[in-house]
Amino acid sequence: MANSQKSYVEHVALRVKDIQWHIHFFYEVLGMDVREIDGPTDAPHQYWTLGGLQLMSTPGFTAPPSVEAGWLAHLGIMVDDLEAALRDAQAWGVTPLPQGRNWLQLPDGLAIELIQASPHTVSQVLAINPRAHS
Repeated sequence: MANSQKSYVEHVALRVKDIQWHIHFFYEVLGMDVREIDGPTDAPHQYWTLGGLQLMSTPGFTAPPSVEAGWLAHLGIMVDDLEAALRDAQAWGVTPLPQGRNWLQLPDGLAIELIQASPHTVSQVLAINPRAHS
């Protein structure tokens, strides 16, 4: 049975203990700018990025001790410049993971895999307005 329906994940919602740290990390290292904010800008309840993340402020949140424990395994993030992203991430106290130098664990336990995108493709995807209706 063929299915003609096409789909993709528009965003992923993540509980984070320190929302400001995550906002700044994803902006400074990966260029994920704000799309929407719920609450005051200096202490948002939720923060959506261009690029598909929804950060949910959960101050008491504690992630399982490892990505193998069943929480979210990792986020694969396409980047324009892998070398620049890896260089910028070093200043944020992230932990390298054994899967490879492009795998990083953030302080709250979230693992990210940074993937080199083909030239100009990240800009093309970000130009899509996921909330627009035709």
